[in-house]
Amino acid sequence: MMRLNVFLLIALLASAMYLVHVQYQSRRMFTELERVNAIGQKLETEQSRLQVERRAEATSLRVENLARERLSMRVAAPAITQYVKADGTPLAVLPEPPQVAPAKPPVRGRRP
Repeated sequence: MMRLNVFLLIALLASAMYLVHVQYQSRRMFTELERVNAIGQKLETEQSRLQVERRAEATSLRVENLARERLSMRVAAPAITQYVKADGTPLAVLPEPPQVAPAKPPVRGRRP
C-alpha cells in the first residue's frame, strides 16, 4: 500500500508540474498572438494611409503639373508633332488649317 501511495504522489506531482508548464506555454503563446495581431492592425492602417496617399499623388492634375515643372514637358500639338511610318521614315507634314476668327453676334434692338 505504501508503494502505491508513493507512486500516486509522484504521478500527482508530475501531472501538476506538466499542468503548470502547459499553462505557461499557453500564456506565452497568447501574448505572442496579441502582439502579432497588434502589428497586423498597424500594417493595415499603414496600408490604408498609403493607398489614400497614392490616389492623391496620381491625380491627373498633379501628374500634369509635375510634367510641366520638373520635366519641362508641354502639351502635344500638331505643330510640334512628327508622324513616322512603321519603317521609321517621316510622313509628310500637313499644313495647319487657317484659323477663322469667331463671328460676332448680331446686335439686337437696332434697325438699319
